[in-house]
Amino acid sequence: MSTDPELHARLDEIFAARDRARMAPTIAAFLDVLAEHPDDPAVLYEVGGAYDTDGQEETALGYYRRAMAAGLEGRRLRQCFLQLGSTLRNLGRLDESLAVFDEGIALFPESESLGLFRALTLHAMGRPSAALGAVLTVITDRFPTAEVQRYEAALRGNAAYLASLDD
Repeated sequence: MSTDPELHARLDEIFAARDRARMAPTIAAFLDVLAEHPDDPAVLYEVGGAYDTDGQEETALGYYRRAMAAGLEGRRLRQCFLQLGSTLRNLGRLDESLAVFDEGIALFPESESLGLFRALTLHAMGRPSAALGAVLTVITDRFPTAEVQRYEAALRGNAAYLASLDD
């Protein structure tokens, strides 16, 4: 399901005007849009994100899941995987968080953010070596500077070794 461009622009405008320290006006603005478009996946996602930013993680989870079930697509789907996985991590639901990140990475393998936030979940799970290995893998895969390329084999070897320590 694809949200129309005017609605996308409206959502982006509300998001750009948000004040992270005072989320009530942003939540209200997104809820107004939701009243007009109750099944739109992008609107559901943005409502979830506003609640999440406000510290209302349990409420956010429901909106994220509804957005995905409604057919969220593109960058917002990628962002939803990241935010859902992070919210689950923050709530201590670490196995669920890791599963969400793994699913997101399978759909968006080019996303550095999903890989890095997955590493945060690994760390929270008490797997610091695997977390560092995951970060090294993201760096090696996605930041092919001359320095990284020169030491690519060593970085990949260390990443694999570190991951094996926590398995």
